[in-house]
Amino acid sequence: NLFVNRIPFENPMNKKNYLKMRDMLPSVSQNILPGEKLDTIAYGCTSGTIAIGEKVVKNKICEVKRGCYVTTPITAALKAFKKLSLNNIAVLTPYPDPVNKTIFNFLINNNINVTSFSSFNIDSDKDVAMLKKETIINTIKSINDKESEAIFVSCTAMPVLSLINEIEEIINKPTFSSNQAIIWDCLRSVNLKKPIYGYGKLLELF
Repeated sequence: NLFVNRIPFENPMNKKNYLKMRDMLPSVSQNILPGEKLDTIAYGCTSGTIAIGEKVVKNKICEVKRGCYVTTPITAALKAFKKLSLNNIAVLTPYPDPVNKTIFNFLINNNINVTSFSSFNIDSDKDVAMLKKETIINTIKSINDKESEAIFVSCTAMPVLSLINEIEEIINKPTFSSNQAIIWDCLRSVNLKKPIYGYGKLLELF
C-alpha cells in the first residue's frame, strides 16, 4: 500500500526555503496513517535533503514514526551507484546556481566523480515540472561526456521517469532520476524483488 502526504514549500528554490521544511517533517509524517506503523517513508526532495541533511531528515521522521526505514532521492541514488559499481557520473539538474553547488559538493564529498554538470537554471519547481520531453531529451543528448559511466537527473519535480528507457537507448548509458531511485530503494526496503520494466535498467535490478 502506498500513502502520500504533501509538505509545504515556497519558491524560489534556495536553502532558506528548503530549511523551512525541516520542522514540518514530523507533523507531515505523523499525518500519514496517524498512529499506525509504516515500513518505509520516503522524503521526496533531492535538494531539500542536501540542505537539511540526510540524518536530520531521518531523525525528524523517526521522532513520530519509530522504526520505519527512511530514504530520500539522494540517499537512494548513492545506493544505486554503489549497487552498479558506478563512480563517474554526469549530472543534470534544473536548479539555480547556488543549489547546484550544494549538489556538486555533496556528490564529491560522497566520493562520486562528477565528470560534467549541466543545469536548466530554473528558480521555481513549478516551472521544472513543466519542462517538455523534447527539451529534457535533447539536453541529455547534448551532454558530450565520454568519461561518464551514467547520468543522474536530479529533482523529483522533473518529469523524466517515463523518458528513461528512451534516454538509455539513445546514449547507451544507465540513467538515473530522483524518482526512479527512490522507488527502487523503497521497493527493496520492503523486500519486493519483482523487476519493473519500462523505467530504466535500475528498476529491472533487484
